[in-house]
Amino acid sequence: MSKIFVVDDEAIITMQLEERLTAMGYSVAGMAASGEDAVEKVRSIRPDLVLMDIVMPGKMNGIEAARIITGEMDIPVVFVTSYADDTVIEKAKSVRPYGYIVKPFHELEIKAAIEVALFRKSTEREEQQVRKTAHEKISLEREAIPQELDGLAYLDLPEIKTVLLKDIFSDIVLFLYTDQVAKDPIFKFALEEGIKKGGRNLYAYSQSTLQKYFPKEILKKELFTHRIKRNEVYALQPVLEKCTESLLYAGTTNSLQILLDFSETESFDDILAIRNLLLSKKEKKIPVSGIIAINIGKIDHTRIKTLAEGIPKIIVSTGKETTLSFSHNTFPSESVSVVPQSTIDDVVKKSLEPVVLSLLDKPISGYDIVHEIHSRYKVLIPQARVYTLLHDLLDEGYLEIRVSGKSKLYCPTETGKKHISQKLSDFQRVFQHILVGGSGINPGNNDKK
Repeated sequence: MSKIFVVDDEAIITMQLEERLTAMGYSVAGMAASGEDAVEKVRSIRPDLVLMDIVMPGKMNGIEAARIITGEMDIPVVFVTSYADDTVIEKAKSVRPYGYIVKPFHELEIKAAIEVALFRKSTEREEQQVRKTAHEKISLEREAIPQELDGLAYLDLPEIKTVLLKDIFSDIVLFLYTDQVAKDPIFKFALEEGIKKGGRNLYAYSQSTLQKYFPKEILKKELFTHRIKRNEVYALQPVLEKCTESLLYAGTTNSLQILLDFSETESFDDILAIRNLLLSKKEKKIPVSGIIAINIGKIDHTRIKTLAEGIPKIIVSTGKETTLSFSHNTFPSESVSVVPQSTIDDVVKKSLEPVVLSLLDKPISGYDIVHEIHSRYKVLIPQARVYTLLHDLLDEGYLEIRVSGKSKLYCPTETGKKHISQKLSDFQRVFQHILVGGSGINPGNNDKK
């Protein structure tokens, strides 16, 4: 049972956290209401993790207390605070915390942050031990080892990375999420990208409505779907074997893109068996890639660690309230930046035309465009603005209307496809020119002009 230490000057918050942490199976090792008190008690108690408020009474705030606790005692700290402005976040990043949760929080966000932080700390310690062993071995055998090899690390560990959606199908990715995450837009995008890549695509799920978006692809057998019935995860293995059979032959140009969503985790051993099967296919040079998605709210950090072994990329999503989980060595804090939602609102609303044009790569209704913009960017656009753009494109002959049931779908004509492609290219060049010309910085290499 992991020991958690809670630091907050508001008694109601510490009581609430104590109750929730206990209900989630953690042991609350102690509590403090100031930075000074926290440092003194943590030195004595040595918990596994500290949940730390930032602004508290006394000479030492949460950031300074975290600096001592992480630096002197090597204990991971996750900030739980009401402050999310850029200045505070920049100061918090300077002490390399393992997470940052903004109040008010949901208990699953707390659980996710704790489990990921414990997982990262456990991984770091293993890496340090391997490095120590490697250095000791090098010291003993230094005469037999070339000088340039001194100091090498011998463990290639998975890292938590920013979601790079264009890079989903370069390898196997572990996607950890909570019940609070709106995963359908991410999964829909992933399936669309897999279909664009070609080859075969397999979508396995417990509960989903995404199939309705891909009737033609399913009919053409570009996309295979498989429902994972409760406690029957094992039944997915023969499906994967069948999907990869023909990919064994040398010279094949096909590939298999997977999206496996394990929202139910009772059959964890079977999920591990699926992971092992996929990694064994990769070892045999079979072109298989994609996402293994699992609900982090239903497993602990030891299982996360077990599941992550051998998987090169890990993505963590915990819901609407942002949780940043990072650690020194494996995820340098200087690589993390936070963009306010207000900035995203401004960019999307003022650059609506290229946003709409980018969604016209397939037949789509005006309502679905508004819904897609909200799903991707959390920005509400008046339907009138979207329909004005669509009608202008219709009048110019770049779009045509197809009726599907009760919906009117806007489809690019052949001329429209060329026009849209050219316009998007023009927008991209203009944006790049403005950014480079305005700041004097080249976004490609961050060097001054």
